[in-house]
Amino acid sequence: QVQLVESGGGLVQAGDSLRLSCAASGRTFSSLAMGWFRQAPGKEREFVSAISWSGGLSNTADSVRGRFTISRDNAKNTVTLQMNSLKPEDTAVYYCAAVQKYGSGYVQSWQYDYWGQGTQVTVSS
Repeated sequence: QVQLVESGGGLVQAGDSLRLSCAASGRTFSSLAMGWFRQAPGKEREFVSAISWSGGLSNTADSVRGRFTISRDNAKNTVTLQMNSLKPEDTAVYYCAAVQKYGSGYVQSWQYDYWGQGTQVTVSS
C-alpha cells in the first residue's frame, strides 16, 4: 500500500504561483511513477503531469506546459508541482497519484493504483 498526502493548495489570483507537494509513504518511493491530475466541478478528472521513478522523464499536458513543472525528491519521498502564471481555468481539486512502474507515460487515471485525497486550487480572475 501507498499513502499519498497532498498539500499547498489555496486561493490565489490569476498570474500568481502555487507549489503543490505530495508526500508518499508505505512503499519504496523510488519504485513509483508519480502523477498529478485535476478535476474541476462538473468535469472529468484530467491528466496534468507525470514523472518517472528516477525523475529523468516527465510528461505534461498541453494545457499547462510551460507553466507547470513536476519534480520529485526521492530522498524526501515527495513529488512537487510548481504552478506558475495560474489562470482561472486551472481551478480544480488537484490529486497526486502513484503506480509501481517505470516510465512517465501514464496519462490515464486508470493507470494509477494509489491516490491522495486532493487539494483545492482556486484561481480568481
